[in-house]
Amino acid sequence: MRTLLSAILAYVSAFAMPRHHLALEAVALRQQLAVYKRKKSRPKLRRADRLFWVLLRQVWKSWSQALILVKPDTVVAWHRAGYRLFWRWRSRPQQVGRPKTPEEAQNLIRRMKRENPTWGSPRIHGELLLLGFDISEPTVSRYLQRLKRIPEESKARQWLAFLHNHREAIAAFDFFTVPNLYFRTLYCFFVIEHARRCILHFNVTFHPTSDWIVQQLREAFPLPGPYRYVLFDHDSKFGDEVLQFLHSSALKPMCTSIRSPWQNGVAERWVGSARRELLDHIIPLNEYHLRRLGRDLWFANKYVGDQALSAQFLSDSTEVRKAESGGR
Repeated sequence: MRTLLSAILAYVSAFAMPRHHLALEAVALRQQLAVYKRKKSRPKLRRADRLFWVLLRQVWKSWSQALILVKPDTVVAWHRAGYRLFWRWRSRPQQVGRPKTPEEAQNLIRRMKRENPTWGSPRIHGELLLLGFDISEPTVSRYLQRLKRIPEESKARQWLAFLHNHREAIAAFDFFTVPNLYFRTLYCFFVIEHARRCILHFNVTFHPTSDWIVQQLREAFPLPGPYRYVLFDHDSKFGDEVLQFLHSSALKPMCTSIRSPWQNGVAERWVGSARRELLDHIIPLNEYHLRRLGRDLWFANKYVGDQALSAQFLSDSTEVRKAESGGR
């Protein structure tokens, strides 16, 4: 804390110093920091030091040029950690809720369901009462709903065959969230086609209402279009208005199974690429900033994809010409 206070006092006293004195002092301090870094490559930073850099980043645009002890990606990671702590504090329980289900009872429910797939919550609840567990039937029902469903192998093969055979006529849309500089959650909506894995539409908002989603779909799927199927998950934001729009646009909605992101793997992989290539290295200021960054990434991927297709077409045509000339 003393270091932070001394830094603030040094900032205030800098207004009374001439500019060339400030420049010389900055050069001297940088030279000393470089020597210190050679001596001790990774000095330990306290919470006050991290808070200082996070606050300085909000008021100084060229903050990354003055970093010596840490990297810009480290400051971004500190901001993400602060975002998690902030929302964990906002979401803390205000009062004590219902008692937790004993772990032994949870294991028994899981075992009974695995060994007896036809048993429902009333039968399992009765067996637990006979074993001496004081638990209600709604609790057993809620726990059964949370159990992860293992897809059957034949159904998984059928779904993969559907994706392979109709990829030219399949599009998908989904949301992913990004925290902004002030710990507010931004919702990123995108539409992607399965054939070329090209982004058809991208937009950002703080409030993803049903009307807003329908307007984005209207811009992404102009009529007439080459798509027949649209994939999306069980998000509550995709309500009746979205389904009505898809039916009126001659698009067949295909909802993926619960907790099965592999069924919409093209969209999930693009989200991972967007995080690795862009969002893990920058903190958006607001929705306009993130919209511009997302569309820049969209156009960059589209350009790279077109270049790859052009190179593949040229190589294929060259091989065909060589074969024809060799045959002659």
